[in-house]
Amino acid sequence: MNALARPLLRRYRHWFVCLLLLAAPVALQAAPPMLLAGQYTQGVDVSQYWVSEKYDGVRAWWDGARLQTRGGQPIAAPDWFTEGWPRTVMEGELWGGRGTFEAVSGAVRSARPDDEAWRAIRLMVFDLPEHPGTFDERLRALQQLHAAQPVATWQPVPQWRGTTHAALMADLQKIVSGGGEGVMLHRGDSHYRAGRGDDLLKLKPADDAEAIVRAHLPGKGKYTGMTGALLVEREADGTRFRIGSGLTDELRRHPPPPGTVITYRYNGLTRNGLPRFPRLWRIHTPAPAPEKAASTPP
Repeated sequence: MNALARPLLRRYRHWFVCLLLLAAPVALQAAPPMLLAGQYTQGVDVSQYWVSEKYDGVRAWWDGARLQTRGGQPIAAPDWFTEGWPRTVMEGELWGGRGTFEAVSGAVRSARPDDEAWRAIRLMVFDLPEHPGTFDERLRALQQLHAAQPVATWQPVPQWRGTTHAALMADLQKIVSGGGEGVMLHRGDSHYRAGRGDDLLKLKPADDAEAIVRAHLPGKGKYTGMTGALLVEREADGTRFRIGSGLTDELRRHPPPPGTVITYRYNGLTRNGLPRFPRLWRIHTPAPAPEKAASTPP
């Protein structure tokens, strides 16, 4: 090292260390190891499952100290919202009632919590991921946990025991006709394990699934200079395909960034197993909304 540089380094080493720390990449929070839902098909023994409404909200993970999205991104909820919550890991859906997805999603995406928006939201808890028992046992533990600590901002999801396919379809019809999305089935003798299988199933009137945005494909014609389609990767098996329908002009100008989880709708599968006529339906874990879009808390 140059003789002139040594005294400078000794004198300003504290500032050099600070600059190095600031320049170091920030480690991203790992995504929670969530149980993912498969599709219900006729022939499943419904009597082995608990049934509940499929909430039209934002899936969330409470790690005992903070809320995260399914992708591991922190959720900026107001301090009062999680006050008095147990130090137990809980998984659920941030929900404000049927037909309120956009409002809930906007509140979750905001970098600054909007008290008024959050007062209409509850975490509807459907599982205790770190409990070692079966879902039958986890459900009892969840109900007992809330009875011991009855905080209004989180509630156990109402569950009822399944019986037959016909009864399940009647439940589905009742929920959908009332503005709900569908039903979920959770096998009573199953232990919590991350990944997709038949422990958790969903049933809805229309086909939909989740995918991860991997790239933005350039548009042509009237969409020149904008995003023409999203290259996405199906969560279930990693298959990649394009989604060009369902994007508004605003989304084409400012598409969801790579890594975002989206839900798409489709009309069955092609011979090659690809979704037929896929179209963007919902954005689940986008980057935080711009500061100007966040409301200032009262």
